[in-house]
Amino acid sequence: MIVPRVVSQSPDRRELPGDLLRGVSRSFYLTLRVLPSPIRAQIGLAYLLARTTDTIADTDVIPVERRLRALEELRQCIGGIRHEKLDFGELAGHQASASERQLLQRANEAVATLGSFAPQDQARIRDVLAIITSGQEKDLQRFKGGDASRIIALGTEAELDDYTYRVAGCVGEFWTRMCVGHLFPTPKDPGNPQSPANWFERSGVEYGKGLQLVNILRDLPRDLRNGRCYLPREMLERVGLTPEALLSPANEARMRPAYDGLLERARGFLEAGWRYTRAIPGSFLRLRLACAWPLLIGVRTLEELGGGPVLEPGRRIKVRRSEVYGILLKTVVAVPFPGIWRRLGPGPTV
Repeated sequence: MIVPRVVSQSPDRRELPGDLLRGVSRSFYLTLRVLPSPIRAQIGLAYLLARTTDTIADTDVIPVERRLRALEELRQCIGGIRHEKLDFGELAGHQASASERQLLQRANEAVATLGSFAPQDQARIRDVLAIITSGQEKDLQRFKGGDASRIIALGTEAELDDYTYRVAGCVGEFWTRMCVGHLFPTPKDPGNPQSPANWFERSGVEYGKGLQLVNILRDLPRDLRNGRCYLPREMLERVGLTPEALLSPANEARMRPAYDGLLERARGFLEAGWRYTRAIPGSFLRLRLACAWPLLIGVRTLEELGGGPVLEPGRRIKVRRSEVYGILLKTVVAVPFPGIWRRLGPGPTV
């Protein structure tokens, strides 16, 4: 058994505003509360800053150029290059959600919190936010001018892989570096003890990419009507379709080979995420739960996507709240028992 050790602690950490975290994501707030205290505040801050950049990027009523400028201003503040106060009043005024208005209005508070962490943690947070922001900027530039009458698609599978890394895979990388930096050394792969030394971080990246692929596949009808298609054009061409053809539910059967290929890829990534979760030392039960919850909800979402029509614009595929509670209860009961625990997730149970 791997004996966990604490590698470093961040001195003088300030707690982040819980009301703000609860408001912008009730589900992640639950995950955050079960994280071990040595990494909770750092991951919470990174999440708040990422949600801030996401809110800026998604404020469609503001011209793309202004959103790109706001993202760059925030990135410079996070990176310590810009020291002037941020003013996102215009962006905040266009938010329907009171929590997202507060998120933008309190951006300076979040940036200031970054300086309260140890230098290594500041660097990790800056690195992941730089990658996330670069992905959002590429997205804004790529899809500029797109709408339901002019759908812009990713060109290649490599572009899709790059996108999922920039907006989610890098989060798995960051999460892994926080765990190894503060909680325990890199564990062995439970499925293959001969895996390379960097297997844990690579699996964290795949875990993040898998969750993002689930989001892409679930949100396909809505994205299409916003002029965005994350199914690469080269995949659609292989089944004789254009992005515009996906607006018609009648093309579901022709589209399914391309779609199902991405479903299978997402399943593979989540299997890597389950190996990652199983490798977490048994003494870190709360961390295991924090990793298991989004993964198992993602697996359940894939089951729904694989079994029903996905091009219907009015059909919102979502795991029912009762099922989410069932997943939470099942994992809490199973986590102390290794034999039961390893059978909860996807892939081999050895």
